[in-house]
Amino acid sequence: MQTATLYQFELCPYCHKVKAALDVKGIPYAKVDVNPMTKKELPELPADAPKKVPVLEFDGDRVYDSTDILMFLDGKRREPIPLVPDDPAARDKALQVEQWVDDDLSYVLPTVIYGSWSDAARAAKVVARTSNFGFVQNAIVRGGGSLIMHQVAKRIIKKRGGGNPQQLLDAELDRFEQWLGDADFVCGDAPSIGDIAAHGCLTCIRDFPAFATIMQRPRIAAWYERVQAIRDANRAQA
Repeated sequence: MQTATLYQFELCPYCHKVKAALDVKGIPYAKVDVNPMTKKELPELPADAPKKVPVLEFDGDRVYDSTDILMFLDGKRREPIPLVPDDPAARDKALQVEQWVDDDLSYVLPTVIYGSWSDAARAAKVVARTSNFGFVQNAIVRGGGSLIMHQVAKRIIKKRGGGNPQQLLDAELDRFEQWLGDADFVCGDAPSIGDIAAHGCLTCIRDFPAFATIMQRPRIAAWYERVQAIRDANRAQA
């Protein structure tokens, strides 16, 4: 199968969302790390396109925006698991959860990745370990990027009425547990775009203390492992 190219940044939840979909679909992909400050690694995009990750190149197409990428992949390859259910009610629920991931869950994640200086330092180490940047570029991203995102995290906390980052995340996880209920997945017996988006988003913080706290929720932990097992079973090697 043709290999996709994903332009990404390791601590971007929207990029992890796309990686989750690629795994579930069994599509091999190569990663191109994009400097979040210069973005010089991005391919040419339309003039009205946002200059940000993720961007996916696959089968002659270049697609940006994580939701558009997931819908594109589902249109290209419905099997082995369709992301958008055929049932109208299930489809509406799956898309509602996916939208929540974009608007709310992903929005609060910077508060647990960069909310404190110790978390920001941890984020810098994750970038250094997982990216393909050169020494100088890595130092710039680690220092400047973490400083900028720490300020962003502080603004998010203030906009959400204060409190600590874990409280903000807990509020969103409570919502997700309500959607999940006692089912294996958001829409019942099979994963959907809602599960894939949420799983990818949470995977973004697996190297941070907040992830261990999330896994103390039995319902979410069991759901996370179910989706992870599907990703592991379907993942293709580039």
